[in-house]
This record gives sequence, C-alpha cells and structure tokens, in this order.
Amino acid sequence: MKTLYLECNMGAAGDMLMGALLELIPDREKFLKKLNQAGLPHVKVSANPAVKCGITGTHVSVHVDGAEEESEEVSLQGSGLESQEVHEHHHGHTHAHGHHHHAGMKDITEQIDRLQTDEAVKEDVKNIYRIIAQAESQVHGRDITEIHFHEVGTADALADITGCVMLIHELKPEQVLVSPVTTGFGQVRCAHGVLPVPAPATARILMGVPCNAGRMEGELCTPTGAAILTYFASAYGRMREMKMEKIGYGMGKKDFPAANCVRAVLGEAPAV
Repeated sequence: MKTLYLECNMGAAGDMLMGALLELIPDREKFLKKLNQAGLPHVKVSANPAVKCGITGTHVSVHVDGAEEESEEVSLQGSGLESQEVHEHHHGHTHAHGHHHHAGMKDITEQIDRLQTDEAVKEDVKNIYRIIAQAESQVHGRDITEIHFHEVGTADALADITGCVMLIHELKPEQVLVSPVTTGFGQVRCAHGVLPVPAPATARILMGVPCNAGRMEGELCTPTGAAILTYFASAYGRMREMKMEKIGYGMGKKDFPAANCVRAVLGEAPAV
C-alpha cells in the first residue's frame, strides 16, 4: 500500500518536515503559492535548496511580517508561553512593536477556521494544535483554555503545521511509518529559564513513542515536530520492507556533525 516513511534520526521540527514532504510532490512552486494564498496571517513561506554534510535538500523559511523566525526552539520552546524579551533578544527587536498580545486556543481556532483550505485540512491542523496545547497545559498545570502561545511563535508554527497537513493531504499516503525519534539531550533556554531536552512539552507529546537521545547535544525534536509526527503516525520503527519511489530531505537550520535533516520516503510497503 502507498506508504510514507519519515526518518527522524536528527529529530524533527515543523520546517524540516515540511521541507522533506515538499520534495516528494511534483510541483513545489504551485504548492507554495497555494499555501501562501491560504490566508496565514502575517506569513510568507518560501523554500530554498540547502546543503548539510554534502547532501542537498530543501530548507523551508517562514517569514513573519517580513522577518524570518530564528528557529522554532525560540518561538515554541518549552511552551508557546514566550516572554517578549526572549523574542526581542533573538530578533533584534524586529517584533517588539505591535506583537504584544498572546494567542489562546480560541484565537488560534478562529484563525484556522478563516484559512482558505479544505475543511479536512483545518480539522487536522486544529487537532495537532490541541496536542500541543494539551501537553503545555499538563506541563504548566493550567487548564487548556489558559494556555497562550506567543503571537510570533504562533504564526510560525501555524504555517509549519498547515503546510505539513496540506502536503500530507496532497500525497495521500495510506499509512505513515515513523522511525524512532531522536530527541537530542542537554538543556535549552526558554522564557521560563533553563529546561532539560527534550523540553517538557515535547517529552509529554512523545510519551508512548520509541525515542532515543542520540549523539548530538541540543534540542532536535520540537513540540510542533513531535505533534505532527504523533498525529499522523500509523506505526513506529525502522524502515520495513519497502519499495522506495521518491525521497525528500528537509533541512534544519543548524549545522551538526551529522546531516541535520528529516528524510521522507514515499513508496509501496505491506500494511502494518
């Protein structure tokens, strides 16, 4: 049956997943046009070739009000509960003006409802957001209605999630297999202080999923990446018997001694 296999040896973030899936479809430009016309507030998504350890893949950039997000770790780290000064520190005050309010689950749901895309896509995007909000609410001991995502982080994550969902709908795999997820290890700084890797929300989302720390220090799997993977996964494990037909590489921003990418393989495999 038509199978999508996602190899997460270097974890997963929304932009990496979108880059890998984008390489599997025949007309990337047409897709990006469709995504950019879907009505994502303040956002423009672009894709460029990127090289990691000699391999060429695609890096997807999300520009919010004309400025590129530094990295998802900054915008969603430990929670979308970002403090303004963390953002100013990372963005050189680019977003300091006009971005002081935070979006709650209700605002995000309304933004998703306004998107110019299929109802089935909107439903999936909302469900993935709920996975993140649920994890945040458990980590912070607050009700899900009280969870607030920093606006810039939200615009960025919403673009990543919407793009990935639209691509999966376009590819129409009958099953999605996901490798064990490498989380990274160490500590990461966020609005609340220094947290362990994987960040508490990411760890909560990955409960029940085969994971390993890997050999690279740093946050490799982000809450958005984890939520997209767990939402679509039919099963986890190393690649089974599979006839590979298309292969895509979605590149992360950072450079590590290992190729910082998600590899997506489309092909035929027996049902799991």
